[in-house]
Amino acid sequence: MNTSVKIAGVTFKNPVTVASGTFGSGMEFAEFVDLNRLGAVTTKGVATVPWPGNPTPRIAETPSGMMNAIGLQNPGVDIFIKRDLNFLYGYDTRIIANIVGKSIDEYCEVAKKLSETKVDMFEANISCPNVKSGGIAFGTDPKMVEEITRAIKASTNKPVVMKLSPNVTSITEMARAAERGGADAISLINTITGMKIDIHKRTFAIKNKTGGVSGPAIHPIAVRMVYEASHAVDIPVIGMGGIACVEDAIEMMLAGATMVSVGTANFRNPAVTMEIVDGIEEYMRKYEIDDINGIIKGVHE
Repeated sequence: MNTSVKIAGVTFKNPVTVASGTFGSGMEFAEFVDLNRLGAVTTKGVATVPWPGNPTPRIAETPSGMMNAIGLQNPGVDIFIKRDLNFLYGYDTRIIANIVGKSIDEYCEVAKKLSETKVDMFEANISCPNVKSGGIAFGTDPKMVEEITRAIKASTNKPVVMKLSPNVTSITEMARAAERGGADAISLINTITGMKIDIHKRTFAIKNKTGGVSGPAIHPIAVRMVYEASHAVDIPVIGMGGIACVEDAIEMMLAGATMVSVGTANFRNPAVTMEIVDGIEEYMRKYEIDDINGIIKGVHE
């Protein structure tokens, strides 16, 4: 039974990874999860210098999910290399380094530094506001998506995955823009922008007013977008958004995802990724599937 998948020439022992920002770099979860059994660890976003993130409160519960406005707090690339990567090198798993920036130059600088390490590929979070374009998020303008993708690709010899925002009119347009820019793969969806108000205090639940909604509530939206994007491009898709069990993961792969990324569910059940890895194998045995690649885009039209 083959559970391995391949993206941009990199082979993963199984299709299960974790969503950036929900798993740290694995240290916090190592006592609950056998990191060796994951297809990959996708790290929390890292920038050229430390980012303090947004003021608190910055997390709130929502029906069947949560909302966050952490603000991509991170220690900066130098500490990340010295501390986080050295930790991950001790495990037999692929490393997908998520990178962030406030300008194209910042993304490229991080990519160049990490190109000298043993990370297997990059995932670029393009939901960041572009400070040079009035704070518009990179991922909401197809021309900007294509431009930043091309620039990051030119700054590294490692595969580049572009993480797409769902807060757009057409996800297929953004997927095609990333492909035109030379992306090796795309990942989606990032969180959906939402708002929560405390009616008793008559104030916003989080200081930033708006935040990214994640969790089971957004799963059907994510499945739809993964289906649309994967059928619009010829590059692989890493699917995420509300995956909380093996059924969710299989559904995402049938829709077109080559790999699946588990996020918010890690907070409720730290061992959920192990359950999904085991569950995928059980599913394959039950339906006598010899190669997991046969599941990808396997929904009957």
